[in-house]
Amino acid sequence: MTTEPTTRPLPREPLGRSHLRRLIAGQALAAVVDALFIVWLTLFVLELSEPGSTTGFVLVAAALPRVLLLPPAGVLVDRLGPARVVAGAAWLRVTVLLSLGALVTLTSPSVTTVAVLAALLGAADAAYFPAALALLPVVVPAEKLSRANGLVQGAESGGDLIGPAVAAGCIAAVGFRATLGGIVAVAALAALALGTPARTARRRAGTADRAGPDGVDGELAGSARALRAGLRYASQEPLVRGMLAAIALLNLAVVGPVLVGGAVLADRHLGGAGALGIVLSGFGAGSLVGSLTAGWRPPARRGLTVVGGVAAIGAGMAGLAAATHVAAATAVAALIGLGSGFLGVVVVATLQERVPEQLLGRVLSLVVLATVAFDPFSYLVAGVLLPYGTTTLFLLCGAAVLGCAGLLVTSPTIRSLR
Repeated sequence: MTTEPTTRPLPREPLGRSHLRRLIAGQALAAVVDALFIVWLTLFVLELSEPGSTTGFVLVAAALPRVLLLPPAGVLVDRLGPARVVAGAAWLRVTVLLSLGALVTLTSPSVTTVAVLAALLGAADAAYFPAALALLPVVVPAEKLSRANGLVQGAESGGDLIGPAVAAGCIAAVGFRATLGGIVAVAALAALALGTPARTARRRAGTADRAGPDGVDGELAGSARALRAGLRYASQEPLVRGMLAAIALLNLAVVGPVLVGGAVLADRHLGGAGALGIVLSGFGAGSLVGSLTAGWRPPARRGLTVVGGVAAIGAGMAGLAAATHVAAATAVAALIGLGSGFLGVVVVATLQERVPEQLLGRVLSLVVLATVAFDPFSYLVAGVLLPYGTTTLFLLCGAAVLGCAGLLVTSPTIRSLR
């Protein structure tokens, strides 16, 4: 086990700036596709059927494979190499979207058919996300990792910020078919952009990008043993364990309370649904600024920065309890988003540098899993606490996040991280 940056065998600097630009552009375009498609899918299913359980069924069909397949996908990334998995997943997305576009254009697809295709996209996403994160340290020089992560995660934040409005506006202007055609075109551009650095990484890696040791100390293993090796490493390595625990708790205590509690807060105290949109825009803008800032000026003392970022999010959550005006709530939400965006870049770049290469795909799949798997439980937390009022909800969740910051600062590994 190690907490020091590991030496990568691939010669990354000769890949050149054009490859970096294409890699970052491809990942940014893929993030935009995600932001646009989820809105398109939701509105299209509502068009097919009455609002209710049907919409939830399709959205669950898209999300469930992504959650269940992430750990096995991490094993796949470590065995085949992130370059192959990124390229394959990107083109699988294009194929599924093209199939959906053909069905929408030529037929009237059933909800079940749409759900099956959405599930295939979820499976492609499960492979794509950890592979894309693991590909960055293969292609990007170590000193540029933070900047590359900042640009990629900034694009994701920007997509989340403007994606819903763009998708809804396009559907209103040109309809579902043309909008989906545009999404397919962006997905194809993403796949093309990602293909060049992926091919170059494979060519330069030679045999190094083949299936290698699946565990620590060169242990060759089957899929189940390889998965257990990744889980064992994540649970035993203090740095990885602390980062994963912090990510999981942040998503548990922030996502549901901000969305569900924010909606109730807006309805009762801030003036209605329009106010909620403004507050959530503040969160998105803060996340965008945080991601770009962390990429442009990486912190000298990462450990204390992580602790400070978690504490800032906790303070922001508690601050929402006292927000009675839209401007104040938006400012606090922007602070939460700023901390979240900044932390995302710092945590991912740190793990990319320090996790052994043969385990990187599995560890990063756990990072993505900790980010998405706790959303339903977060909504449940919000639902359980809301009857006691939004003040109680935000104060308790803020206290939980502040407690997490307190635990992190007691860890010598986290505290001394640079």
